[in-house]
Amino acid sequence: MTAGFGEASAPDSASANRSWWDAAADDYLRDHHDDLAGRLVWGPEGLDEADAGLLGDVAGRDVLEVGCGAAQCAAWLADRGARVVAVDLSVGMLRRAEAVPPGAPGRRALVQADARALPLADACVDVAFSAYGALPFVADPGRVLDGVARVLRPGGRWVFSVTHPFRWVFPDDAGPAGLKVGFSYFDRTPYVEHDDDGTLAYAEHHRTVGDWVRALVSAGFALDDLVEPEWPDHLARSWGGWSPLRGRSIPGTAIFVSHLR
Repeated sequence: MTAGFGEASAPDSASANRSWWDAAADDYLRDHHDDLAGRLVWGPEGLDEADAGLLGDVAGRDVLEVGCGAAQCAAWLADRGARVVAVDLSVGMLRRAEAVPPGAPGRRALVQADARALPLADACVDVAFSAYGALPFVADPGRVLDGVARVLRPGGRWVFSVTHPFRWVFPDDAGPAGLKVGFSYFDRTPYVEHDDDGTLAYAEHHRTVGDWVRALVSAGFALDDLVEPEWPDHLARSWGGWSPLRGRSIPGTAIFVSHLR
């Protein structure tokens, strides 16, 4: 396996990331079970939707989760009365979906699909969201945003979290080395991993804050807020390159809160 920065087309990114998440599902869910189970968290800092309320009141509303993984967030929302469709590229993740609590007043449907081609009717959901799902891994995020705009009803809310774009200037290291600028913020070359035979195995794509704002506006959204969660004092564990050391100095997550104009 080799890792670095290089080109990754939209189809190749989708194919590689589908295989990567299928293979990584068991390990990922075991390692992060305590962080994710029974909650809707927006990122490694642990910002909980129960506290943040970024989606508003979901009871009786039609909700779409884009890039749901094991659909823990969708299960949490169904327990609060939402009717949720949870979409993910990876069958491996969907097969390990967290169960909806017994007696939940809402419901959840799981759909295996590419976020770039949402298999939903026009104007069929009130709220759409993505917590680190799909968007960091696609080469053409405008296509995802256009699709979300298509399925949202007028005025519908769209909230998504991604690695904070500023984080891309630093090495992905939880220790002191991760506090030294090593890359250009303006270099959009994807981070890629290749198998020993040269096959693309993983791809993650960088956009600046301005890129995300322009993509939202182009798709017909109005930006209501940009939330940058601070690292909480009580959280001692690290999650990959996210750690107390880095989290208290530089932002790790960006949450874009918007609505369809």
